[in-house]
Amino acid sequence: MVSKVSLFDADCRRCPRLANFLDEVGKKYPDYYAAPVASFGDDDPGLLIVGLAPGMHGANATGRPFTGDHAGIMLYKTLYKYGFSSAPESSSMDDGLLLLNCRITNAVKCLPPQNKPETAEIKRCNPFLTEELRVLNEGSVVVVLGTIAHAAVLRALDLKLTACKFGHGVEHGLPGGLWMIDSYHCSRYNTQTKRLTEPMFQAIFARAKERIAQAD
Repeated sequence: MVSKVSLFDADCRRCPRLANFLDEVGKKYPDYYAAPVASFGDDDPGLLIVGLAPGMHGANATGRPFTGDHAGIMLYKTLYKYGFSSAPESSSMDDGLLLLNCRITNAVKCLPPQNKPETAEIKRCNPFLTEELRVLNEGSVVVVLGTIAHAAVLRALDLKLTACKFGHGVEHGLPGGLWMIDSYHCSRYNTQTKRLTEPMFQAIFARAKERIAQAD
């Protein structure tokens, strides 16, 4: 199937700092993907998950969002539990895992130094997210992982950043009949400090599933 999301550019170098950093990383780790990471999953999803950016030894290494590092462990386990993934673990692009009625993307498609994209870089990457949101059907749910993803979605929909305040578990109605549910990011720091526990994270996706079912 040809993806409905056609704007993504795997050769994008709009952000000089990020492009140069990827060049350096590619030389240091020649077996790594080290390029802009495309979204992954269903081409017509009821659930879109928006993260921050590829991780150095995760998506930047494997080429698949949230794959290969700690951040994806809880995510894929939870997606499997609620029927959004064919397997509970994502290890590589060729592991056969499929997402079901679900798609995963990032606010920034390139690995940023110290995992901290600059505001200008987030804005330059935002048209990709705008396109991903544009093709969602009414009643679809967008789960955002963290405040940067939350703000990126608002920006992509041409909304003021003050229009919706981030809060874990908070739901926001969006234009086009979409729903956004906020979640803390499933990073190693958040999970190890218990800022985000497994029951807290599972509750986000249980609610997302309920919302999607209501739209059917």
